[in-house]
Amino acid sequence: MSKNPVSVREDDYITHARQIMRDNFMRGLPVLDGKQRVVGILTDQDVLNVKSNKSNVTVRGYVREYPAITPDTDIMVAAKLLLEAKQHRAPVIASTVDRTLVGVVSEADILRHIHPTKKSPKTVKDVMTKSVETTYPDENIAKLWSHMLEWDYTGIPVVSHKNKAMGIVTRSDIIRSGYARIGSSDMHGRGSGDAAKVEKVMSTPLYSLSPDASVSEAIQTVLERNIGRISVTNENKLVGIADRHDLLKACLTGTGIR
Repeated sequence: MSKNPVSVREDDYITHARQIMRDNFMRGLPVLDGKQRVVGILTDQDVLNVKSNKSNVTVRGYVREYPAITPDTDIMVAAKLLLEAKQHRAPVIASTVDRTLVGVVSEADILRHIHPTKKSPKTVKDVMTKSVETTYPDENIAKLWSHMLEWDYTGIPVVSHKNKAMGIVTRSDIIRSGYARIGSSDMHGRGSGDAAKVEKVMSTPLYSLSPDASVSEAIQTVLERNIGRISVTNENKLVGIADRHDLLKACLTGTGIR
């Protein structure tokens, strides 16, 4: 787990929490009550959808439940709890009785310390999602941003109109560029009339593996590149995508923890 995590209080304004998450490109923030006990987690999916730039709405109305993970929780059990909660990161509490925040654990933290089992799927094609949402380099960024928030996607591969893999565009790419629509206008004050294209912000090259690459290689790649997903290509055509959730599931196979 990561110690000394950033957190917010349930009576903080949601716009304040949004600023913290936006500036630090965070996917989730632990939420504390007045006694510094964890009451839940705030996700970027909820926060980035807040339209107002000025609001007296507090974090309390957006808090989600969190899995009970303590420093003594078995790492494979923690992986299972994250998967069940459909969370990318979760607060670590001192105990189920003492809900003091002591850290945060993420999918990446767990993947650094576990390995596929003998019964795990062997190759990327066995765990990848075959039906992949993609975008084109000439797609409107504002439209794509709206879709990413609606679908809760943090990254979407960019392909040519002949399905040739070209790159990827992430929420962080769009936010850093200043084209993200957060609140009534984006952070740089641009209006909705801008027609900037995805090619302006997409990251290249696209990190990818072949369908026959091992699950272990996929884990190593996402950790080394600090990416949330790995694209799967065959002769430079996109055939699937495997994210950290997929890789965690693979590592749980055969452990008896399902």
